[in-house]
Amino acid sequence: MAIIFRAELTPTKPEVLRHLLSSRPWGEAGEITVLGAYRFDDPAGEVGVECHLVRLGESIYHVPLTYRGAPLEAPGAEPVTTMEHSVLGTRFVYDGLEDELAIECFARALAGEQQQAELEIHEPDGTAAGTRAQAVRLRLEVDEGARPPRLDELLEDGQPFTIARTVDGLDGAVRLVAAWEGGEGVVAAC
Repeated sequence: MAIIFRAELTPTKPEVLRHLLSSRPWGEAGEITVLGAYRFDDPAGEVGVECHLVRLGESIYHVPLTYRGAPLEAPGAEPVTTMEHSVLGTRFVYDGLEDELAIECFARALAGEQQQAELEIHEPDGTAAGTRAQAVRLRLEVDEGARPPRLDELLEDGQPFTIARTVDGLDGAVRLVAAWEGGEGVVAAC
């Protein structure tokens, strides 16, 4: 269960997404439309893992982000930005495809061992205020005769899998499909 606080964010998530897309060689600049997002639970409960679907021009981008309370100590790890969260304080925002924790979440999802997180809304004082409907729903699809890989095959044995930057035709025998109002596409596959 992902806990979402009713909070002020500076910069806002659309501002972070626009900055990230315009600053990366795989992205582009322009006005964005956020189609929705889904989350994975961090098994340790410390890091927010949120994956956004954004329309920019004719492309639909898949933008996983991680939100951390402290900087990553991995060599070369650079945050996309920092964000001030009115409840949690400073959050260090990373490109999820450069954060091992997010990559492990995708591996668990492709192995059938992790579902998207349910969203529980909390007031700033921590009081639970209900749940939020999912704007994006994930499902695992497996071709007939195929099987989801074991998690150790993906993480330890190095079986390749791909996490999409754009939702435009990624395919594989095992697919993680995101569906939003008006569309769907493969966001990870092996």
